[in-house]
Formats: sequence, C-alpha cells, structure tokens
Amino acid sequence: MLLVSVNSAMAAVLQDVSYAVLPGNRVEIRLSMSEAVSVSSEFTTNNPARISMDFLGLSSALARKNTRIDSGEVIGVTALEVQGKMRIVIALLEMDAYTTRQEGSDFVITIGSASGKSSNYQEPITSTNNSYGSSSNNSISGLDFRRGTGGEGQIILSLSNSEVSVDLRQEGRKVIADFLDTGMADSLLRKLDVIDFATPASYIQTVRIGNKIRLTIDTENDFEYLAYQTDNTFTIELKPLSEFEAEKIRAEKKQFVGERLSLMFQDIEIRAVLQIIAQHTNLNLVASDTVRGNLTLRLQNVPWDQALDIILKTKGLDKRIDGNVMLVAPAKEISDREEQELNALQEVEKLSPLRTELIQINYAEAEDIAALLKAGDSSLLSERGNVSVDVRTNSLLVQDTAAKLEEVRDLAKKLDRPVRQVQIESRIVTASSGWTEELGVRWGATKVRSETTLSGSLAGSNDLNAQTGIGIADLSDTLNVSLPVTNAAGSFGLTYANLSKGLILDLELSALENENRGEVIASPRVITANQKEASIEAGEEIPFQNAASSGATTVQFKKAVLSLTVTPQITPDDRIILDLTVTQDTRGEDTLSGPAINTQKVTTQVLVDNGQTVVLGGIYQQRTNRDETKVPFFGDLPGIGWMFRHQADTRAKQELLIFVTPKILKDTMK
Repeated sequence: MLLVSVNSAMAAVLQDVSYAVLPGNRVEIRLSMSEAVSVSSEFTTNNPARISMDFLGLSSALARKNTRIDSGEVIGVTALEVQGKMRIVIALLEMDAYTTRQEGSDFVITIGSASGKSSNYQEPITSTNNSYGSSSNNSISGLDFRRGTGGEGQIILSLSNSEVSVDLRQEGRKVIADFLDTGMADSLLRKLDVIDFATPASYIQTVRIGNKIRLTIDTENDFEYLAYQTDNTFTIELKPLSEFEAEKIRAEKKQFVGERLSLMFQDIEIRAVLQIIAQHTNLNLVASDTVRGNLTLRLQNVPWDQALDIILKTKGLDKRIDGNVMLVAPAKEISDREEQELNALQEVEKLSPLRTELIQINYAEAEDIAALLKAGDSSLLSERGNVSVDVRTNSLLVQDTAAKLEEVRDLAKKLDRPVRQVQIESRIVTASSGWTEELGVRWGATKVRSETTLSGSLAGSNDLNAQTGIGIADLSDTLNVSLPVTNAAGSFGLTYANLSKGLILDLELSALENENRGEVIASPRVITANQKEASIEAGEEIPFQNAASSGATTVQFKKAVLSLTVTPQITPDDRIILDLTVTQDTRGEDTLSGPAINTQKVTTQVLVDNGQTVVLGGIYQQRTNRDETKVPFFGDLPGIGWMFRHQADTRAKQELLIFVTPKILKDTMK
C-alpha cells in the first residue's frame, strides 16, 4: 500500500514554464502541470533576491532546468528536483511583491504590484554574535564536498537558519559565494584540495572578509553551476560539460560589449527611450511610423546594446545598423522590406545583359572547376548562365551577368592555386650479427704384434699373415673416433708411441670460432603532390618456370624489390598524414621450385610533424642453436664423453627498423 501511494504522489508532472509581461511592469509566470499540485512550502531571500516554492510529489518533464525571462524585476526561473519534491526558484533583480493562484492544473505566479513587499516576504533575522566574526546569529556550521554520480562537484554548507543571504556569481574560472552578515568558526576557515575527486572543482577556500564569509571555488574545464537551498542546507553544484555542450552554450549566449548605462522610467514612450540610446551611442535614429507605445523599465549598469535588445524584444521590434544610422521598425515590417528588396534584385538580374569571358586556369583542372560551378542546386551561375571548358588551353568560357562573372572570377582565383608538395624519405636499416663455435675430436690406437696389426680401421690391416710380412696402416686409417670440425680454423695433434711394445696412440683436437656483423641501409625517397599517391621501387625480377596444364613450360617473373608507396595529406596546421607501404624483398635460398624471396613489409597510417622523423616499426630476431654429434653410449659417459662428441654452438641476431621523414616543400623548389 505504501508503494501505491508513493507512485500516486509522483504522478504529477511539470510540463512547461511560460511567462507573459503585464501592464505596470508586472510579469506573470505560469507553471503548466499534468494535474493540480499545491505549494507545500515557500520562502524568500533578499540578497540575492529569490522566491522559492516547493511542490511535493511533482516531477519535471522540462528539456532545460532554466527559463530565461529578463522582463520587469524577473531574471529567470529554475526548476529543481530535490528529495522527492520540485523546487521552483524565481531569480529577481530586486525583491518585489508577488501573488499566487491556481487555475485548473496550472499554478500562476504574478510578480510586481503597487503595494510593495508581499506578505510572503520575510526580512532576514539579525542579532549579535561576535564569536564568529558577525553581528548576527547567522553562521556556517559545516562544509562538505561530495562527488555526484555524473561527475558533479557538490559543495554542501550547513547554515544556522534558512534566512542567510547569499550573493553568488561567477568570475572567470572561479565561482564566488558571499554569505552576508554571517560568521564561521576559525577551524572551518581553510583551503581544501579536491582535485582527486575528478570534478570541475579543484580548490575550495573559505575566508572571513569583514562581517561576511566568502567561499571561492577554483575550477577546471568547462562547467555550469547551480545553487539551491533546502531548509538550512545550501548546495552549490558544478556540473561538467562536454566540449560540444560548452560550445553550444557559448553560441547561444549573446555577447554584449556596449558602453554601460542605466535607464529608470515609468510609462515612457518607446520612441523617447530609443532617442536616449541613440544620443548615448552617437547614432542617427530612423524610427518607423509603426513604432509606438509606452513601457516601464529599470535597467542599472547594463551594456547599451543589451538594453536596446531587451527593449526591442519587449515591443516586437527589430533594428538594422548601416554605418552610423540605426533603423528601428517592427520585425515583420523589416523582414517584408528585405524580402521585397531581394525580389527586386532578382528581377534586375533577369533583365541584366549577358557577358562572355575567358578565364585562364593555371594549376587546377578546368573541368573540375566547371563541374563545381554547375553543381545542381548550389550552382554559382544564374539561370541564364552557362560554362564550357577549352581542354587545349585549360580555360573556362563563362557566359553570365556582370555580377555573376565577378563571383566566378573570385572563386576561380581561390581554387586555382598550386598544389603543395611533400618529399617523403624512408630509411630501412637491417643490422645482423652472428657467432659460431665448434669443437671436434679425432683419436685412435694402433697395436702391432708379430702376426697382426690392430688399428681404428679395418683398412689399416694390410696383412694378417706374419709369414708374408706385416704392414702398418696410414695415420688417417688408425682412428677409432673421427668427429672433426669441418673447415676448422685450427687443430692440435698429439701422438704417443711405445715402439718396444708396438703401441701407437693418436689424438687430434680441432676448433672453429666464427663471428660476423653486417648492416644494410636502404633509403628510398619520392616527391608527390598533396593527396596524390606516389610509388618508387628498385630491385630485380626473378624468373620461375611454371608447367602449364598442356605440359608446356612457361617462365614467370616475381619481383624482389625495395619499394615505397605513399599518399600524403597536409593538414591546416602544416602537419602531414601519411598512408604508406614500405617493402624490402630480397632473394632467398634456392629451392627445387626456384629461389625463395625474403619479405620485409610495413603498411600503416601516421600523423607526423613537418620534417619530423618517426619509427614506423621494427622487428627483432634472435636465434640460438646447439648441434651435437656423438657416438651412442660412449658420448654420454662422464669425464671421457667429450672424446666421442662433436659440438657446434650458433647464435644469430637480426634487427629491422623502418624510419620515415616527410617534408613540405616550398612553393618554389630550389
């Protein structure tokens, strides 16, 4: 049952906020709701002048929280949803009387009357309290900072009562709130660092200035701020804005730069006010006969152009300034007059004689400019105009009125410019290093007896019969183990012989250590026009034999080249966007099908400053091999296994780096 009652209470929706200017400089504000909702509470403040009303159970369907009015004493209306209720805050230039009434589902507030202050208005309560640096009972008892779910920075102040007067304003990157005739304990007067909360607020500082407390909020990035009060809690909320939102707000906000003036009149003729502004600005005034009526205004220290804008909008007028003459008339009358002038110009253009002119195009393609001139609905030519192209001389033959010919000449002059050129230099650096170490062994034993000869090779025994003689095998045939280093850089041999016992031992150690280093630098470069693709390559075409289905053999060629393909684009700030492909192909090892091709390639897009060198990419390779040849079982014996092994250790490193340097060439190449 409780849930049902809450949903029912929140059914009312604020649909629109509108206003109307009434006689006597009064303003009527109308709150249009889906159903009638009465005011649950209301209060006012004197400085700044504000009227606040709370509507319990009312939600908002407004596109914007703020409604700008700038009429009478009313600056604008702000609608806030706070803790299950809707708060309507009316900002005034100066506190004035007001009345309220209910009209069906609409709630109407009328600001301004001859009776002065409203009975709803309450003067601030003042008394003495010197312990907080103020002569009143007003004080700030607490200061808190919180981060909202949307990145908002919320500065929450606890006040002694709801009647504290606050002067809130923005000065550049600071938001300043002065709490008038208010004290604060010395322990709360400090500077808070809130940068780490990632909100628009960076620092919050409270200081005592005379009998007031000043709260200064230093900000970063773009933001909008909003202040509201609930009972004794005053909240300043800083909402971050995206770049798009900030630009939109700046575009909507009209900038007024005129000299400031003050105007305070009761029921004065509109023509008299315009005359005063014209005298203040040294402008000559021309007012239409339809400019009439009276108005009451009170403008203090306002730029004159803003004051004039407000007065004209109030009476539905508009202005045109030509030199030092200002024309004022009803907005519809001015728009009708300008429409008539435009129609007259079009009629004159239809009757103007046609002229023919030959326009020389030097750098651009005449056909491209002609297509641009004839482009459908956006054609620069009049209805009677036409253009043709002389391809031989790259010229435009244009026939049109004199005014249109002038426009065509201006456009052709802007488009017919030499295309900027870019020199792109690429550098491909390949560095390699290698190291190889081998160790091999050969050894054997020969035993000679009266009847036999024993050696490392059966071929070493020439005769096994002692009666026919005994022969000694050659040294190369006396080896029991032969695992030498191929193409050894050096070897060490040792022979031990015991002739009395017919014993010969042979040992040979061979070793090889090989080290190599290499560096290959390739540097292709090319010049091309802005946004035009260029390509350069150098290398060889390798032939391959290919068997056709008919059995015939054909020869095909495949490229192994160093190439650079690039398309540059110069940005308005003289930086360069490069779409490029760099390739370095080399002949590889020969195979049965033909030689292999080693490929090194990078394809990318980069943004580079003019003349800057950047590394597009790189490849680092490291290879470590260990080859071992040995006699089974004997090669694994501890201590003596090396006598039955051949070892080769190889280490190789290769590094590839690709650099690119674009340079924008001057209009005249030297």
